[in-house]
Amino acid sequence: MFPDTLIIDFDSTFITGESLDELSEIVLKNDPDSTKHLNQIHELTRAGMEGKIPFDESLSKRMQLLDCNQKDIAEVTQLLSGKVTPSFKRNKKFIFDHAENILFISGGFREMIIPIVADYGIAPEHVFANEFIYDVNNYITEVNQENVMAQEGGKVFQAKALRLYGEIHVIGDGFTDYQLKAEGPATKFYAFVENVRRENICKLADGILSNFDDFIKIVLD
Repeated sequence: MFPDTLIIDFDSTFITGESLDELSEIVLKNDPDSTKHLNQIHELTRAGMEGKIPFDESLSKRMQLLDCNQKDIAEVTQLLSGKVTPSFKRNKKFIFDHAENILFISGGFREMIIPIVADYGIAPEHVFANEFIYDVNNYITEVNQENVMAQEGGKVFQAKALRLYGEIHVIGDGFTDYQLKAEGPATKFYAFVENVRRENICKLADGILSNFDDFIKIVLD
């Protein structure tokens, strides 16, 4: 039976990569120190996802290495729309049919996530993620710190604020997804490994999903 609520992560789960890493590739392509900065960003992403450093620290340090604007966001969103994970793509109708019970809680950014998941029937109000703050020239000045998702433990705080009830399942690839069960309202956490397998996360999971089809089999049995 489908759970009362299914929480899906976005980066490296619903899409094949990390949206901020993809944004970095676009923004830094002409930077003379691009290789150095990209390596720093990738390492900060990995450390945050594996729980080696707090998520808010990972996010803040990555954003300090970027100078981007609204045009860059539009460009990377278009790119990411073509990088939806294959098993989610082939189960598009299933997602549409259960969209009312699906939430996206992500450390990524609403501006990138909403246009992509909308194609799968997910309403904007079902997306909880970070937000950029822009200046008058549409350049990003910072991440909205008033949004709970920018803070350490943001996913847990957000999920608790929603006052979810019943069976709550989480699908994700990172430590912050596991925390939704360890410290939040989720009843089951599934490690999603179609795109990346983090062994320390798999050891914490109630189950390991090689793809979204595995989850469908579980809930339909």
